[in-house]
Amino acid sequence: MKDNPSSSIQNNCRCPCPIETSLRLIGGKYKALILWKLINRTLRFSELRKQIPKATPKMLTQQLRELEQDGLVLRQVYAVVPPKVEYSLTTKGQSLEPVLQALCSWGMTCLNKAGEHAD
Repeated sequence: MKDNPSSSIQNNCRCPCPIETSLRLIGGKYKALILWKLINRTLRFSELRKQIPKATPKMLTQQLRELEQDGLVLRQVYAVVPPKVEYSLTTKGQSLEPVLQALCSWGMTCLNKAGEHAD
């Protein structure tokens, strides 16, 4: 049996587990998708709603609040009428770009393989 290079990390993993921590931060129903949509851009709530139509306003608000509390998303409120609120990634949030890119690539591979089997 070959040694898995990550097995020593897994075996030495103490609470809190790094994978558990990562999933807590980005593992919400729409969190990774919100982060993906905010890479290199700032969006208003209504723009996020259009880009993530399956998310209810309540769920989107909840996920954005959690991302903000965890320091991944910045919420900028402008004192205008009507109120204007914009969301962007913090430096910590931007550091997730390679992870999100890898998830995107992996997902594309899965979709391509699923398409091959659909014939």
